[in-house]
Amino acid sequence: MSSQSVLTARNLMRIYEMGEVQVRALDGVDLDLFRGEFLVLLGPSGSGKSTLLNLLGGLDVPTSGELTYREHDLKHAGEAELTRYRREHVGFVFQFYNLIPSLTAKENVELVTQIAINPITAERALELVDLSARADHFPSQMSGGEQQRVAIARAIAKRPDLLLCDEPTGALDIKTGQIVLEAIRRVNEEIGSSTVVITHNASIAGMADRVIQLADGKVASETRNKKKLKPSEIHW
Repeated sequence: MSSQSVLTARNLMRIYEMGEVQVRALDGVDLDLFRGEFLVLLGPSGSGKSTLLNLLGGLDVPTSGELTYREHDLKHAGEAELTRYRREHVGFVFQFYNLIPSLTAKENVELVTQIAINPITAERALELVDLSARADHFPSQMSGGEQQRVAIARAIAKRPDLLLCDEPTGALDIKTGQIVLEAIRRVNEEIGSSTVVITHNASIAGMADRVIQLADGKVASETRNKKKLKPSEIHW
C-alpha cells in the first residue's frame, strides 16, 4: 500500500428529499483512499456505506462537500465525465452478479476488455480468480461463487485503479464466501487496485489494511490492522 492518496472526500454530504422530509444518508464524511489499499467500510443497513460507495464510484454525486479522484473534481462532474471516470478507472462488484446468461464466462469478461484502454486479457482475469477451467461455461452451469468470481474477473479486466465491492459475499455460504474473498485479496495484491469492500459482516474486517465503521451517515471509528488475515483465517 502506498502513502499516496488517490481519492479524497471532505465533509461529504448526501441528502435525499422524501416529500417534506430530508434524509441525510451521508453527514459530513471525510475519507482518504490510498493507492493499493484494501479498505473495508463496515456498518449495518442504513449506515450510509452503500451511498458512500456510489459516490466513490461516480454512480451518484454528493449534495455538498468535496470529492476528488486525483485531479478530477467528481462533485461538479457532468454525466459524460462521470461515465468516462467509471469506464476508465473503476471496477464494480455487486452482491448480485449481473452476468449475461447467453454468454460464457470468457465472453462476459471480454465485454469489458473491448472498451477498456489498457485491459488485461479475459484469460488472465479468469486465471486471477482461479476460473480458467470454467472459461467456456455459461452462468447457468456455474455455482453462485463461481459466478461471483466471473463478476470479479469482469471488473478487473479493465485494470481498474479502484475496485469497489458491494456486499460481495452477501448471497454466499461461508466456504464460498472465503473463496470469493481470496479472489478479491489476490486481485488487490497482484493488480494493485485500491480496493473498497462494504459489508455488515465484521469478520471480514480482519482482511483489510484499514477499517472504517459508519453509523448514521457518519464515520464512527477508523482502525488499522497491524496484521492482515487471509480469508481462511477469518472466524465467521
